[in-house]
Amino acid sequence: MDLGRRELVLGGLALTAASRAVAQGRSRPLGYAIVGLGYYGLGVIIPQFKNCEHSRLAAVVSGDPAKAKKVAAEHGLPARSIYSYANFDTIRDNPDVDIVYVCLPNGLHAEYTIRAARAGKHVLCEKPMAVSVAECEAMIGACKRANRKLMIGYRCHFEPNNLEAMRIARSGGVGRIRYVRSEHGFVQGDPSAWRLKRALSGGGSLMDMGIYSLQAARYMTGEEPIAVTARESTDRKDPRFKEVEDMIDWTLEFPSGALGGCLSMYSANQNRILLMGDKGRVELEPATRYDGNRIWTGKDGREQEVTPPPGPGKTQFAAQLDHLSTCAVSGREPIVSGEEGLRDMRIVEAIYRSAREGRTIRLTSGQRA
Repeated sequence: MDLGRRELVLGGLALTAASRAVAQGRSRPLGYAIVGLGYYGLGVIIPQFKNCEHSRLAAVVSGDPAKAKKVAAEHGLPARSIYSYANFDTIRDNPDVDIVYVCLPNGLHAEYTIRAARAGKHVLCEKPMAVSVAECEAMIGACKRANRKLMIGYRCHFEPNNLEAMRIARSGGVGRIRYVRSEHGFVQGDPSAWRLKRALSGGGSLMDMGIYSLQAARYMTGEEPIAVTARESTDRKDPRFKEVEDMIDWTLEFPSGALGGCLSMYSANQNRILLMGDKGRVELEPATRYDGNRIWTGKDGREQEVTPPPGPGKTQFAAQLDHLSTCAVSGREPIVSGEEGLRDMRIVEAIYRSAREGRTIRLTSGQRA
């Protein structure tokens, strides 16, 4: 992530200016179709449209007709705004839908992003972007050919505490950055969960909570890693982990000499980011929850709790939805584009390879590991 794009995120000024321009240039909020009415799409994203300025719910896509009809009725959507996975492609004929938000299991991200682009819609796709570098590249290509925007659901780029931590780091508040530690995990207790099925998830904790750890290491240091060394710890006798990994710990080496220590796991709860420099530190715990995140600064401990600026006055979810709407109208690239998701997936593949082969993997920007 180049510094220029970071400054747009941290200051929020460009986002505000774009929002004003969009508001002056069109008469209606852009319509979203939510693909997948599971916990996240139905319970987290759809309720956020009431907090949006430039976005609205326009359609739902689900394999459960009864659920889709119920949700549509609750939100005043007409019958023509209800889609199944089988007739999803006909969404091209619905002018009320401008953007498709893919809230499906990881293994379906590429398919529905590509289908949405072919239907002429902009796409917001949940993280991880896909289950392989090849799929990410195909998604980017499809959106470019259709001249549609592609954005990945990295909501922490719109979360006030994370934005303030980035600002502190970028402004030299910790001095020369030497180390970042990012740990994310929770106890995945249901052996039947889709996240534990490789065909749907593409992997275990790394493909879920590990994306938060990896992203934090990159956006807190402001650098791209040049090498990774990883190791896995999984109890294969545990019925939860027959197909995917439990815990992966990896070290990232950055061009400046800074190191990143990252962890993802499905057998313990953790949500923390710690950045250390030669003049101080900044710590977030919890760091990346939906709400309740906290941030501290200090020399060698939590000396002062920081209250971040309120930002645009929206939740991280509403800000994310509105950002893509403003980009779609203004022509700007999203601050967390498909290329950002591709960068993460290149590193994820290198992490898996390092753990599998027991050696350090060198990373070359723009190329496969």
